[in-house]
Amino acid sequence: MPTINELNTIAQPNWCPGCGNFGILMALKNAIVQLNIPNENILLVSGIGCSGKLPHWIKLYGFHGIHGRALPVATGAKLANHKLTVIAHVGDGDCYSIGTNHFIHAARRNINITCLTHNNQIYGLTKGQAGPTSDKGMKTKTTPRGNIETPINPLTLALTTGATFVARAYAGDVEHLASLIVSAVKHKGFAIVDILQPCVTFNKVNTFDWYKKRVYKLDKKYDPANKEEAYKKALEWGKKIPIGIIYQEKKPSYEEELLQLKKLPLVKHSITNINIKPFIEEFM
Repeated sequence: MPTINELNTIAQPNWCPGCGNFGILMALKNAIVQLNIPNENILLVSGIGCSGKLPHWIKLYGFHGIHGRALPVATGAKLANHKLTVIAHVGDGDCYSIGTNHFIHAARRNINITCLTHNNQIYGLTKGQAGPTSDKGMKTKTTPRGNIETPINPLTLALTTGATFVARAYAGDVEHLASLIVSAVKHKGFAIVDILQPCVTFNKVNTFDWYKKRVYKLDKKYDPANKEEAYKKALEWGKKIPIGIIYQEKKPSYEEELLQLKKLPLVKHSITNINIKPFIEEFM
């Protein structure tokens, strides 16, 4: 069983002091300890942004890719070795803007990976521009008179495109976030956890205090299998913001339906008796 100390690295995070990402990193470490998965069987994939740095500060296999492309890399890794636990760490600007197409199709295919979105509602790494989840009217460096765009709702998008596990979390509640990560990783299919993550430097609206007054945990009587109710909860924003598992359904994952993977992971298939010469000659 891995311990927190075994997951620590010599390198120290260079996020801004007080950044919500620290809570996410701690929650991830706690979740991995609870899951009791050997370190070598976990792969973290990230894109560009403050969230993209996370694989550097936890002792696991990691792939730090390019902007918006964490999910296709995670998909490829999962299909190459479906025995791996694959977790994508993405930002709202990373996943819900340039990477939206990949998000839609990963959810639609129900590939068995976990997507943890660090949603700070702004482009933090590039110093405070409005992003796809920035509220309408929000003043930023690129919208000094107020953002005129309607923000994307990642939860309703995930529900509409077929994600089988949809949750929202708050970076200020590490214990609750860790429990949601555990549930997301255990889920067989595409799991998205949209994490409300305060950016203490550039987002002066959606602060820790702002969230503390608004977030509430879903009641134990809430049924996450009810998609109609899930849409209602996904649309709640403003005075009250629900956190917890919004929706979950059981459905075969993408790789479970691939005949090529029924017996062995793709990486363990023998290629010694395969002759590709006829295919090459066809184009010569």
